[in-house]
Amino acid sequence: MNRELTPRETVEQLDRFIVGQQKAKRAVAIAIRNRVRRQMIAEELRDEVIPKNILMIGPTGVGKTEIARRLSALVKAPFIKVEASKFTETGYVGRDVESIVRDLVEVGYRMVEREAFVQVEEEAKRRADAKILDILAPMPSRQAGRTSWVGDLFRGEEQERHESGAEAQYEIERKQRDQAERARDLTRRRLAAGELEHQQIEFEVEQPQMQNLQIFSAAGMEEMGFDMQDLLGSMFPRQKSTKRTTVAEARPLLVQQEAERLVDSQAISREAVGRVENNGIVFLDELDKIAGREGGHGPDVSREGVQRDILPIVEGCTVMTKYGPVSTDHILFIAAGAFHVAKPSELIPELQGRFPIRVELDSLTQRDFERILREPENSLIKQYTALLETEGVTLEFTDEAIDEIAKLAQHVNDKSENIGARRLYTLVERLLDELSFVAPEISGQHIKIDRAYVNGQLADLVEDSDLSRYML
Repeated sequence: MNRELTPRETVEQLDRFIVGQQKAKRAVAIAIRNRVRRQMIAEELRDEVIPKNILMIGPTGVGKTEIARRLSALVKAPFIKVEASKFTETGYVGRDVESIVRDLVEVGYRMVEREAFVQVEEEAKRRADAKILDILAPMPSRQAGRTSWVGDLFRGEEQERHESGAEAQYEIERKQRDQAERARDLTRRRLAAGELEHQQIEFEVEQPQMQNLQIFSAAGMEEMGFDMQDLLGSMFPRQKSTKRTTVAEARPLLVQQEAERLVDSQAISREAVGRVENNGIVFLDELDKIAGREGGHGPDVSREGVQRDILPIVEGCTVMTKYGPVSTDHILFIAAGAFHVAKPSELIPELQGRFPIRVELDSLTQRDFERILREPENSLIKQYTALLETEGVTLEFTDEAIDEIAKLAQHVNDKSENIGARRLYTLVERLLDELSFVAPEISGQHIKIDRAYVNGQLADLVEDSDLSRYML
């Protein structure tokens, strides 16, 4: 247990990328730590401990999605983000909510599969190199017409008459094999030295047999993938096609092919299902878009219907997937929404009760924008500086310039729609638009971005209220 992050350490890791919102960070850090604690308690009590799902309430662009996304990467858990509104896009039917779990298991399978590939990577590379060597310098096949020693027992004198001819044939074969071995040794050394990377070769590639099966469910028609090979075995062997390419391009394909042979797909499926059931995270965005109570008409009926469809998944049920049945009892659900128009209390009571932890995220201020531009390891300033460095252009942002960008972002948010930190993307992109265009032509220059430069590039845009309204 000591190897797992403590809640304080989780918050510190999130602080590297996300500014502020300490209440939300603490809530998710505790929820993740409780999962670790659950694995340490007695088995008879373990199944009784259910995750405390979280409802994040706050305007757009304040970090709700980023907190959940960074958290899943931090704890290496299967994670999926879905919009609750997608289940009403096609009217009263919408998409089957069980597809959330099926998609999550698919993410879990790919995660476990990548880990399994890493474990067999060296052996897969060795086998791929051996296959390339066989293609470039094949060993000669034995003569099909050469008699065996069993046949010789029944030939008697005939064997003696042909003995000298057989010995001659054997000597020819031996010389051919010796010559082929020398050629293979030379080819092996050249291959290891990288001298044959551009050599053209032909090899067989197995075509995947994955098919999409359309099935009808209570909420509409869904697609569920299945492997025809696993379903019907050797009745439908995998199809192969011949591919001609260079050694350099063929190697990763052959490594992938060999890795797939080395790993146990059944074991990966079992591990993926277990990891999803115990560590899976579902981020359910735009929950406020489906808030609506009984007595409504038109889309209100659809919204409440979607809530009732989501309820069993959140409460805990078993969903059939192509990797086996998956229980959602211990999957952590993090829901989010702005709730400007609708309120959390307008959700059906059963769904409200399944999100016991509610966290309100703060709207971002000018000071927050300044910190967002300076502090995170992946800040926009660092991203654009690194991008232009690839063209040989060095950018230097003064403190006054960063403060001015933050001030303008706050000003535009106040005058038009408040889209939070997303406003910074628009302003910084517009600020560096001209430099990004001419960067290849001014390679080697050092450009200083100060307050005057910021105002010169953005002042007219910000002052034009009609134009700034459509800056998204």
